[in-house]
Amino acid sequence: MTEPAGTPPDAERRGRWILYTVIAVAVAALMVAGLLAFDAAKENRAAEEKADQLIAALQRAGARTPSRDQIVGVLGDDGGAVCADPGASLTKAVLLSQLANGAGGPGTRPVIADEDVLKGELLILKIYCPDELPTVQKLADRLDLDDVAED
Repeated sequence: MTEPAGTPPDAERRGRWILYTVIAVAVAALMVAGLLAFDAAKENRAAEEKADQLIAALQRAGARTPSRDQIVGVLGDDGGAVCADPGASLTKAVLLSQLANGAGGPGTRPVIADEDVLKGELLILKIYCPDELPTVQKLADRLDLDDVAED
């Protein structure tokens, strides 16, 4: 009896094994992608809720409000760079350097800034990372602020 023409049984088994492996890897990759997408959607909802809270707080404070998408893009659901380490020495130094007369080099002098200058940052800290608020509030309380800007 002659064997039918075609692929030998070992080659068929190997071909099926490769096919099953490729399918299993593809299914696993799709499962991981689905889980990541689910977590991202949950984070987006949290980011949008916090952005809505911030918009409402800024409106109550009389400040201009960026769009919800801008806030979500910059602050996310964790406050982004604002909440990274607001009590760090470098962060304080950058803040204080921004409250200056704008001159460069030895002409730089501190100024009496407007009392609203830190309002936005304090609102962000209150909503996104309330545990960091007391540190920055202490710094804000030590600053010499007054109503110097025109409304």
